[in-house]
Amino acid sequence: MKRIGLMAFGALLIVAQAFAQGDKGAGHAVVTILAKHNEIAPTIAQQDVSAKVNGKDAAITGWAPFKGPNDGMELIVLIDSGARNLGRQFDDMKQFVQNLNPDTKVAIGYMQNGYAAMAGPFSTDHKQVIAEFHLPAGPNTNPYFTLSDLSHKWPSQDRKVRREIIMLSDGVDPNNQRFDPEDPYVESAIRDCVQAEIVVYTIFWRSGFDASANSMTAEGGQSLLIELTQATGGNSYFAGENNPVSFQSYFDDLQRRFDSQYSLEFTVPLGRKPLVEALKLKVEGLGLQVTAPRQVNVHPGSAE
Repeated sequence: MKRIGLMAFGALLIVAQAFAQGDKGAGHAVVTILAKHNEIAPTIAQQDVSAKVNGKDAAITGWAPFKGPNDGMELIVLIDSGARNLGRQFDDMKQFVQNLNPDTKVAIGYMQNGYAAMAGPFSTDHKQVIAEFHLPAGPNTNPYFTLSDLSHKWPSQDRKVRREIIMLSDGVDPNNQRFDPEDPYVESAIRDCVQAEIVVYTIFWRSGFDASANSMTAEGGQSLLIELTQATGGNSYFAGENNPVSFQSYFDDLQRRFDSQYSLEFTVPLGRKPLVEALKLKVEGLGLQVTAPRQVNVHPGSAE
């Protein structure tokens, strides 16, 4: 009986080792590459790219710029319903949407009670999308609850396109207004966005508190927004602790980033269930500004 038990244990160990050593996990990420001074960079070849996932060398199985037939993007402009005095920014916001690639599908969403209330479906009719902008009306809500909700209820099933969000928020977690780098709601939002392969950009807009009396709250909110965007491969925009006079420079930078993005596909040894893992990307070239998500979702199987 003891011998049979040892044989069974040995067989299980061999199977486990074979699974851990032989199985591959696949992942995908959206990478932005700019030249100095945020200018458009020359095209980067796949042989100039290397990556480590959770400290392990990853095999690059796909690398292509989002151009031509590979240029699909779904973009949600997500606005905190508690944002005040936003009307003077609408001209910049409308012009930005109007100038997007004609094939870009856009939608407007408003944060309400921890979920995203969509003003309409994704559309390439940018004039129609512009008509769906309206002044926010409501209390501040938890932006991280909203992001988690939206990542689970993304209004499309097309996984071949880029998924991107521009979020207007003060970044403050109303359940914990003191800065906490391990805020559980922020960590959950990051994990959910990474699993859904969503890139998040943020524009700081102070609304729900008196910044003159709560500068630490403003700084804490900005720090959480930076944590979110760095994890997902986006970027954070703010003008100190004050609301910006104009969004135009932010939108100019966003458009350059959208025009400078690549699809990265990779495989890496994987012996367990799908996991969110750390990504470190290296791109050969002088003066390049590389923005890649710090976390990626790795799942069993090969990249398509």
